[in-house]
Amino acid sequence: MQDVGFYFKLGWEHIISSNALDHQLFIAALAAIYIMKDWKQVLILVTAFTIGHSLTLALSVFDVIRFSSKWVEFLIPVTIVITAISNLFQKKFTPKSIRINYFLALAFGLIHGMGFANSIRFMMADDQNIGWSLLGFNIGLEAGQIIVVTALLLLSHLIVTILKINRRDWVIFLSAAVFSIALKMSLDRLPIKKKSHEETSLIKWPATDYHQFIASTKYPEQFQFQPCQ
Repeated sequence: MQDVGFYFKLGWEHIISSNALDHQLFIAALAAIYIMKDWKQVLILVTAFTIGHSLTLALSVFDVIRFSSKWVEFLIPVTIVITAISNLFQKKFTPKSIRINYFLALAFGLIHGMGFANSIRFMMADDQNIGWSLLGFNIGLEAGQIIVVTALLLLSHLIVTILKINRRDWVIFLSAAVFSIALKMSLDRLPIKKKSHEETSLIKWPATDYHQFIASTKYPEQFQFQPCQ
């Protein structure tokens, strides 16, 4: 049972920490269209997200699936961008119209689960009580998500109910703020390798050195050729 407590703390810190901004932004984007009276719907939302990330987390830890970490880290802010944009199309905020966020939470939770798995896969792989470890980690994540959502609902209650700010204006403001941060995050994490100056050799053609010629033909993609002046 000590493993449960350890991984609970680990899961909690994956949501409640300064390094968890991307996951916090996703929860903010999901919860932006809800207010305090929608708390039951928000619980369903959080549960859908938990189911999504728990599935890929378990499959990845058991080494059933594996994904490139650079692509996962790029796709996580992309899910935030898409969710924030979808909020802008909400106008009436009826239970039926905002139900789409359940599906976004479930589908995009799969991607976020890959991100969690990349952080703890090797730690859990050596653990003999991996089932309890996964349980503790997921409970910690769930608890952290509930805290973040509760804070957002309280803020929405203050803005919409007490300060009498139009609900749609608040949703647009919060979604736009989340969108701008997530977009920059996506661009910073583009999984495109940029070659440094040291990785690129400048070879003149024809080559005057035999070894230089062999190098240039064996790894042509790393060289740039210029005719002799």
